[in-house]
Amino acid sequence: MPKPSFKVQFEDNHLLIVNKDAGLLVQGDKTGDVTLLDLAKEYIKKKYDKPGDVFMGLVHRLDRPVSGIVVLARTSKGLEKMSELFRRRDIQKTYWAITRSKPAFKQGKLVHWLVKDEARNHVRAYDEFVEGSQKAELNYRYLGKVNEHHLIEVNPITGRPHQIRVQLAAIGCPIRGDVKYGFAKPNLDGSINLHARRLYFIHPVKKEPVVVVAGLPNNQFWEEFLDLDDYDVKDKNFDIVF
Repeated sequence: MPKPSFKVQFEDNHLLIVNKDAGLLVQGDKTGDVTLLDLAKEYIKKKYDKPGDVFMGLVHRLDRPVSGIVVLARTSKGLEKMSELFRRRDIQKTYWAITRSKPAFKQGKLVHWLVKDEARNHVRAYDEFVEGSQKAELNYRYLGKVNEHHLIEVNPITGRPHQIRVQLAAIGCPIRGDVKYGFAKPNLDGSINLHARRLYFIHPVKKEPVVVVAGLPNNQFWEEFLDLDDYDVKDKNFDIVF
């Protein structure tokens, strides 16, 4: 099995936006495994024949077993300005999740209060505020069914650790492969079927709209969902709401 890597989706003097494979760490941890930051620095170093250290700033994170869009900054100015966009929530993020259970409603808003157990790297969702909790909000839309699985589109409003995973699990829809949050068995490759699909924002330096769409992971299971009749998964027409 090839080592997880990434594909470049957008690149300019300030930003590098990539579609990372599931299994690739975004930044270093106790495993010491190669990270997306390592690979991105090497990519820029080789492409532009840069001597010495290459600057690469991490704007946000994506869990290791999750695939899809990650935003990196090639300059300190880009890092500062993109980080501010995320803090102000001036970013539209869209994820796709595959579950075995269908949500009770075809679309809706989920609001929970999340508490993270740092020692276990596990998050618990509550329906009401509890001490030490952070409010988490997302909108979701049911897209369709293939065989015994369902596809749900998620637009997070806040950006809490494990938010989509734990909030979908809280409504009885754990993500396929996510045994940490209640799915029955893991995926063979250790991934979970959550994909950071689209990103929309106004470029903080150029002041131009940027829309990035990350192709689905290259495996048969994800590709089955390209055949849904009631949704344009070919990315020809998207309604951008900002």
